[in-house]
This record gives sequence, structure tokens and C-alpha cells, in this order.
Amino acid sequence: MLCAAILFAVPGRSEAQALRPYTIVGDAIPGPLTGTKGDAARGRALVVDRSNTCILCHSGPFPEQAFQGDLAPNLAGSGSRWSEGQLRLRLVDASRLNAATIMPSYYRVDGLARVGVSWRGKPILSAEQIEDIVAFLVTLRN
Repeated sequence: MLCAAILFAVPGRSEAQALRPYTIVGDAIPGPLTGTKGDAARGRALVVDRSNTCILCHSGPFPEQAFQGDLAPNLAGSGSRWSEGQLRLRLVDASRLNAATIMPSYYRVDGLARVGVSWRGKPILSAEQIEDIVAFLVTLRN
């Protein structure tokens, strides 16, 4: 299934940007949203940054973070459990796999409920950030 691009306004910019189109195949988005692989070091930094919410729900091999979540699966071994494409879909829109998930749709702007005014029409993460996080998660193999 090909998902259409949706427009959103970027804060501080007058022109609209489009979400990049992607194709869902089974339980995955096989190709990078950006056309290239992300950077694992930037992805790790995003995962451990509390403002991105990953470690508020997930725990993992992040010894520098004393308080990690326990509401969602431990991220250790993510690269062994899921493919790049499966991880990408879980970040883009986990509700396609589980309608009752508590995980936010990080790269979706349509059909959402209870979205704060400042976030309406904007994804939580950019396509580049999604790819950076995917690049990091696939390195977690134990």
C-alpha cells in the first residue's frame, strides 16, 4: 500500500513541507523514508533524549540513563527481533500493527485524536530522525 504525502507547516517557515511517501509491505516499510540509511550515532542520541519519549516507555542498553521506562518492550535486541522495515513501520505508525498500542505515531498527521494544537499537522519526528533511529535500533543485536 502506498501512503500519500500530506502537507504540514514547519514552525518558522512559511512554505509547507510534504511527508515523504512510503510503501507498506506486510508488516514493514522496506525502503528508507529519505532514500538513504540514517546515522546510528544520531539515532542513539534521539532514543536517549527524554524529549523524544523513547526511554520514557522503553528501557535498553543505556547505562547513562538512570530512569528508563517499563511500559513497552526493552530495546536491547531490537535488531535481532525486527528487520529495518519492521522497525521503520513501528516508528512511523505502530497503530497499523496494533490499533490499541500506546506508542505514538511518529510520522503520521492524519486521523489522530487528542493532538495538541502546537503539534497538529506536524509529525513528531522527521523522516531523517526516523531513519537515524532505525539505523541505531538495528545495531542492538543481543
